[in-house]
Amino acid sequence: MERILEITNPMLLSVGIIFIVCGLIMYIFPPKKINNLYGYRTAASMKSQAKWDFAQKYSAKIMGLMGLVLIASSFYRSSLSLSNDQHAILGLAILIASAVSLIVIVEKALRKIE
Repeated sequence: MERILEITNPMLLSVGIIFIVCGLIMYIFPPKKINNLYGYRTAASMKSQAKWDFAQKYSAKIMGLMGLVLIASSFYRSSLSLSNDQHAILGLAILIASAVSLIVIVEKALRKIE
């Protein structure tokens, strides 16, 4: 375990695993009805039941994919010669970019549904 933490960015690795687990849970157990508690909840996804159903499955898939990207990018640490602070900043930037990408991708797909 120590070896894995030495060659990865632990923050990206753990958040990537969380994204995959949450994506699987949302894909297997998507919320059936529009609600304010659980699921991919944006104004676009809550406009109709059809958009809601699509958004739940699609966002779960994209979340799992982003989790894989985060895990893969966690291994960049061994190939870059950066300080710990620089690794943390880069890791945080990758994390934020992944979360924003998730929203942008799903919202674009929701706009195509009528």
